[in-house]
Amino acid sequence: MGIVAQLFVNGLIAGAIYALVAAGFSLIYSTSKVIHFAHGVTVAFSAYFLYLFFSLLSINFGFSVILAVLCASLLGYGMHHIYKQLRIKKASNVILLIASFVLLILLESIILLSFGADVKTIGYLKVAKGLEFAGAIITPLQIVIVVVAAILLIGVYFFMKKTRIGKAMRAVSDNKDVAAIVGISSERIYMWAMTLGSAIAGVAGILIGLEQNLEPTMGTNLIIKGFTGAIIGGIGSVPGAVLGSFLLGFAENYGIWWLPSGYKDAIAFIILFIFLIFKPTGILGIKKKD
Repeated sequence: MGIVAQLFVNGLIAGAIYALVAAGFSLIYSTSKVIHFAHGVTVAFSAYFLYLFFSLLSINFGFSVILAVLCASLLGYGMHHIYKQLRIKKASNVILLIASFVLLILLESIILLSFGADVKTIGYLKVAKGLEFAGAIITPLQIVIVVVAAILLIGVYFFMKKTRIGKAMRAVSDNKDVAAIVGISSERIYMWAMTLGSAIAGVAGILIGLEQNLEPTMGTNLIIKGFTGAIIGGIGSVPGAVLGSFLLGFAENYGIWWLPSGYKDAIAFIILFIFLIFKPTGILGIKKKD
């Protein structure tokens, strides 16, 4: 029973991180229809920004967190303008996809050149004794990760449902031409989606950076997990991306109960392959009409 509970806790924590990555990714895709794989490196940049501000420059931790999220948002804002220029030149979705991979590689290289290849540690929170719950052990930091992720994801949901910008994002997602008729600028909404999605990625990067070591390529693995979660739940659906991410987190952790831990990433790829073949619209995705 203790093992089952521990795997549940591990899956919950992994799912919370994946959900933040997938929610930002899905928000960007649902509005702009750009498969923004460089979203992963935004997560990594945020973690490294926190390392820079707090560990190297000794800025107050709370202020360092705010600066890191702000920098992640500005990074997203900058990438939006790159995509915008490509759209002005009538670039196809394939070109935009290639551009996202180029940005991913370029920005990872910048991290490597700026901070080196060796592993970095932020080291703000010392390893604390875990709390026992139903036979499982969970650390205070892991509780913070789950709570912060839950609050942020609920906040995003209400932002999309209740705010003017959120409603405009949904309108552009449904039909940008109809949205344009009522005066909604699709490019302005793309900018908001990229900035907000990058801010969410920034929070994910901070939470990951506090629990794990930092390495330049950490964003690549995270975007694979976030993309898989989005596919499972239904790419373009933020609630679906969250649902899919938690299902992925649980599947990975319960999967390694029977399989060697080295197969954890393989489980994600197998699930991704199954959904792409048999259920490409995902659990909550809407099939487009011909």
